[in-house]
Amino acid sequence: MVGLSLPASVGGALANIAVLMAGKVPVNLNFTAGKEAIAQALRQSGARTILTSRLFLAKAKLERMEGMIFIEDALSKISPAEKIAAALLAVILPSRLLLSLYGGGKQTADSLATIIFSSGSTGAPKGVMLSHHNVLSNLEGFAQLFWVTRKDRMMGVLPFFHSFGFSGTLWFPLIAGFGAVYHPNPLDAKTIGEMVAKYKATILISTPTFYAGYMKRCPPEQFATLRFAVAGAEKVRETLAWEFKDKYGIDLLEGYGCTEMAPVISVNIPDVQEQSEHQTGLKRGTVGHPIPGVAAKVVDPDTGETLSAGREGLLLVKGPNRMLGYLGDPEKTKEVFRDGWYVTGDIASIDDDGFIRITDRLSRFSKIAGEMVPHIKVEEAVNRILGDQSCVVVSVADEQKGERLVVLYIRKEIAPEELWSRLNQTDLPKLWVPRRDSFFPVDETPLLGSGKVDLKKAKAMVLEQARL
Repeated sequence: MVGLSLPASVGGALANIAVLMAGKVPVNLNFTAGKEAIAQALRQSGARTILTSRLFLAKAKLERMEGMIFIEDALSKISPAEKIAAALLAVILPSRLLLSLYGGGKQTADSLATIIFSSGSTGAPKGVMLSHHNVLSNLEGFAQLFWVTRKDRMMGVLPFFHSFGFSGTLWFPLIAGFGAVYHPNPLDAKTIGEMVAKYKATILISTPTFYAGYMKRCPPEQFATLRFAVAGAEKVRETLAWEFKDKYGIDLLEGYGCTEMAPVISVNIPDVQEQSEHQTGLKRGTVGHPIPGVAAKVVDPDTGETLSAGREGLLLVKGPNRMLGYLGDPEKTKEVFRDGWYVTGDIASIDDDGFIRITDRLSRFSKIAGEMVPHIKVEEAVNRILGDQSCVVVSVADEQKGERLVVLYIRKEIAPEELWSRLNQTDLPKLWVPRRDSFFPVDETPLLGSGKVDLKKAKAMVLEQARL
């Protein structure tokens, strides 16, 4: 195991490639999660070496840690003659001979390719073990839907400790054979727009929160070369999807996945029109069809009975991209595997056309006065009032009803009292409407480095502000 603390960059990509080609297992560390989370990942993985950069540590204001090796030092030890010799060997020798000379031992399809620590948005991060077969099969399925050529360019903005950053923006271009450019800060909309235009990027994978920022800062001409804009990690608001289409002329393609599935499970694709024949690839509000190789079904959370089309239940998925398991935690692995299926923990429905609609997480329900209330449905109602994706709903204990909902939201020009009043005028069930004193304006909703809402931090903010 080799730890890597590097941003989305050419240097970060090369370091990952080098570690894997040397027969080691890259463990990309979430440098945004804090020192203790990094230390925990190192303890779990057993990694004693961390590849990093002095320049990156200085810019990111990160502390040095024991076991760090700096890329600048490694580069300085490689002589010009060694570089020339390596380049000549790479050109002249066939790949099999190169692997036998420089490969780091025998690798099989089931060998461990990486460990990715889940974002930990609702609990402690888990080390997800992915094999070479897991990652490659996922990319093969993705590539069947998004046809690419050598002329395509990936605009990589997701960090490599994010599962789609590792699989989608690092290995997808390499395996499929097209170029990639990287920028280490996915929030830097101005620079990202300039880079898309400069390098004529054709593919962008990001999160709805980040896309909302690009919408504000990137003029249409900067995104003119994009063929595919894929969004994941959180729900895409319908207004954002329509505004993106109207401004840039291409659809914002919502997908769905999880680290345990390496990570892509499903995705919308552009509709196909062949003369008079039309095939629907995109349904707004859904996360698309399962990608080739992945099966999905919805079951009753209590009985496990498979539900018919359109009915909501617990989403189960399986395929060759399903993880090997959680590092050092066979019991937790056993909990999420059911007869070969992975239990996602998400509540969903699958319609007659096979499109998956995610409605909530099983863990994001609150039992209020005996009724299960979905947080996402409340968030959607609040966001329709705000006109922007700018709220998060969490639950806290309540002596009378067991739990109660609290809303953090960004737009301060709407007073909490007004927001509560307008929410009461919607068709949301009255039991689902948070109390009058449970709306709090904030400067920003907390995010993880992956772009997801940090639910743990959001709840801590609620407890602090409400003094509950």
